[in-house]
Amino acid sequence: MLNQLTPEHEALRATAKRFIAEQVNPYVDQWEADEIFPAHQVFKGMGDLGLLGLDKPVENGGSGLDYSYAAVFAEALADINCGGIPMATGVQTDMATPALAKRGSAELRAEFLTPAIAGDMVACLGVSEVGSGSDVASIKTKARKDGGDYVINGGKMWTTNGTQADFCCVLANTSEGASHKNKTLIIVPMKTPGVSVARKLKKVGMDSSDTAQLHFDDVRVPQRYRIGEEGMGFIYQMEQFQLERLWGALNCGAMAQRAIDATITYTREREAFGRSILDNQWVHYKLAELQTEVEALRSLSWRGVEMVVKGEDATKLATMAKLKAGRTIREVTDGCLQFWGGMGYVMDSPISRMWRDGRLTSIGGGADEVMLQILCKFMGTFPMGR
Repeated sequence: MLNQLTPEHEALRATAKRFIAEQVNPYVDQWEADEIFPAHQVFKGMGDLGLLGLDKPVENGGSGLDYSYAAVFAEALADINCGGIPMATGVQTDMATPALAKRGSAELRAEFLTPAIAGDMVACLGVSEVGSGSDVASIKTKARKDGGDYVINGGKMWTTNGTQADFCCVLANTSEGASHKNKTLIIVPMKTPGVSVARKLKKVGMDSSDTAQLHFDDVRVPQRYRIGEEGMGFIYQMEQFQLERLWGALNCGAMAQRAIDATITYTREREAFGRSILDNQWVHYKLAELQTEVEALRSLSWRGVEMVVKGEDATKLATMAKLKAGRTIREVTDGCLQFWGGMGYVMDSPISRMWRDGRLTSIGGGADEVMLQILCKFMGTFPMGR
């Protein structure tokens, strides 16, 4: 698939990189210190350039392109000098809105997807809960019918964009049936009475991305805010996870490449014992090994992209890519940080930020252990009865 990228793909990449260089990176250090970035401002700039709806319906302001264009954008976002803003953007494009774009009614898409693509609304995803992270089937949030409305009670955790979002794509139990057949995705405007931000979470990394714990207390929304069919929410969310995991793998691959490139530059300039750090066989051999791992990750990720473009089920490849991404970004950033010496352990060092931010990949969107469990099912080795 990488060999099939066109001048149009590269023009898109150049547009994204130019926006990042001019409108994002000059302010990243301040946003990291503030532990939040102005999502509406940044997303509006991206929306004006058509970057937030590359593979979304034309009738909602999207470009109607195939997923390979969204994949290029996911990689280009790694040019941002932190992981939090790319992740927040990925939530807007590939985590909180795919089901809405694919399954939402025309009325629902007009009300929420169109402004999300334009950058006029910020989206968040409400799936994880305090006791239900990777185990999506065990969520406790409930939505009961009352007249023409749903009344929602419960809470969500680890919600990226949660303090700034205009709407949340909420997964809730709408019946008492089997855990894989009783869930529904519902759009919940964040200003609805009963929606509250319980707290903004302070994290190890991803500082500029606001992460919230949300509470829903008798939150009433019309049933027309349901995405697709009732009871199909678990399936729809698994489809969204497929894109989320591919997005994470693509972005991590590009971030890992940036870590290697920055480390080559730094070690070439830094001297110890009369020669540059790079002028040591161990260093350039280790960097070559890390480069090979990054190339393997990118190849795996783009194979998944190709399957999505063809309309095939990419769950297995997306799961492998997500697993590989989490492990690769950890290995690459940790290995590179070592070559920066004491500067690698300084908070404002670019490699230390990548090291902190990249660690989330093996946890968010399904932990490594969950990825392995999914892959074992594909391989037929998962224990019977599980």
